[in-house]
Amino acid sequence: MVAKRTRWWRAAGAAAAGALPCLAFPAPALWWFAYVALVPWMLLLRSAPTGRRAALEGWLGGAGFILAVHHWLLPSLHVFLLPLAALLGLLWIPWALLVRELLGGAPTPGRAGAALLLVPAGWLLSELVRSWQGLGGPWGLLGASQWQVPAALRIASVGGVWLVSLLVVSVNCALVLLIAAPGARVPAVAGVTGCALLTGAAWLWAPRPEVSGTLHVAVVQPGQVADGPDSADRRFAVGERLTRPLAGKPVDLVVWGESSVGADLAARPDLARRLAALSAEVGAPLLVNVDARRPPGPAAPPAAAADAATGGSIYKSSVLVGPDGPTGDRYDKMRLVPFGEYVPARSLLGWASSVGKAAGEDRKRGQSPVVMNLPGQPGVRLGPLVCFESAFPDMSRRLTRDGSDLLIAQSATSTFQHSWAPAQHASLAALRAAEDGRPVVHATLTGISEVHGPSGERIGRALPISASTAQVYEVPLAHGTTLYVRFGDWAVGAALALLVAYGAVEGTRSLRLRRTAPERTPPPARTARG
Repeated sequence: MVAKRTRWWRAAGAAAAGALPCLAFPAPALWWFAYVALVPWMLLLRSAPTGRRAALEGWLGGAGFILAVHHWLLPSLHVFLLPLAALLGLLWIPWALLVRELLGGAPTPGRAGAALLLVPAGWLLSELVRSWQGLGGPWGLLGASQWQVPAALRIASVGGVWLVSLLVVSVNCALVLLIAAPGARVPAVAGVTGCALLTGAAWLWAPRPEVSGTLHVAVVQPGQVADGPDSADRRFAVGERLTRPLAGKPVDLVVWGESSVGADLAARPDLARRLAALSAEVGAPLLVNVDARRPPGPAAPPAAAADAATGGSIYKSSVLVGPDGPTGDRYDKMRLVPFGEYVPARSLLGWASSVGKAAGEDRKRGQSPVVMNLPGQPGVRLGPLVCFESAFPDMSRRLTRDGSDLLIAQSATSTFQHSWAPAQHASLAALRAAEDGRPVVHATLTGISEVHGPSGERIGRALPISASTAQVYEVPLAHGTTLYVRFGDWAVGAALALLVAYGAVEGTRSLRLRRTAPERTPPPARTARG
């Protein structure tokens, strides 16, 4: 009875311990907590009596982590969030087994040193797998909790958010050794010292973006607009009203948020004319975001033309508009939000639309990223992203390598207005800016809108969720290449190589032990005697 009660307490403790790191992310944003948040969970895992028990507690902790970091999805997914968390929680089982194997018992200095490398690598494996867009994308990566720490942002410029995650987990691992393994304190202190030295080296010697000019960018945030059949037209009118006073001010570009235009500009030429007139009045091009059904036609992409019988498909598109109308530059969103913008395997999971706020119709994906030339600013190029695409490090890196000088993320989190989601989303702009050495404008419909410079530093004030306003930012442009842009996800490759090498060594050792084990002598045969 006591053993059964202990198992239940351990299971509940694992789920609660797995949820603790959520406090390091916005909105609490206790960034320092990330360096100790995994310790309770890891202490529990290292004391698991069996590998099966460690796997169970790793799964429960992983599910607790997903639920805690993504709890704001409940209004949209309802009960569907629970099986989703249970599914994604499975990704932490290999990490849990590593923790028990390398940190359990009384680890030798050698095993402790290996743990400082392999346990972070195992954590990164879980982050890498769940970063696939079909599983929700790289939202809630542990390294992303360090978005407001300049030293961590410098680390991100070297190895991306992945390297930051590795260092955070390594510090947690060292603390576990200091607490529970007195014989391994020397490698634990050496591990913490190594993390500090790496951070210092990045701070001193990592290439810094060199500021090469400024751009005056206006962010227009209309604020909350009541739902209704004409809500898109009313939101458009608010955007017009807030943009008009920018006339006469030094503005090089005006940015509206995601879904700021609710009709295709080819189908509604009146809206295109209003935007062109607004651009002429302000004296700057507008980057708007069209969320609408695109009628098929000669200019439509093949996927849209194939849907002619249904009147076209729905796209989310960043469209640049000048005084003469749309310039022809348009980016169609490539990575769609699961359930929010399409339902995976709709024939099986289509029922989610009736349970929560899942998409009633799948939007279509764009084919490739687009870099836009900014009219009136020779040599300045824009790299647009839409919504949670700003969570993907590879997308902003691709735009930077393609020549973008300014990264722009158009977003809308009004569905989750009074949750942690707007703050979590806005914080990603700092990481993408630091990784790529390019400024990032995060423009939303209802807040939080922010601008970050090429080192990840915040420029000006953020526009809170209560604001309905337009704000002009003096954005520093930069040139140069960060190590992350140059070498990409090398930290991920190194972590995977460590895990493969560990697996090969353990496999070889197991095979050798099996070969050298003495063969069992069969018992003597018994014969019947008459």
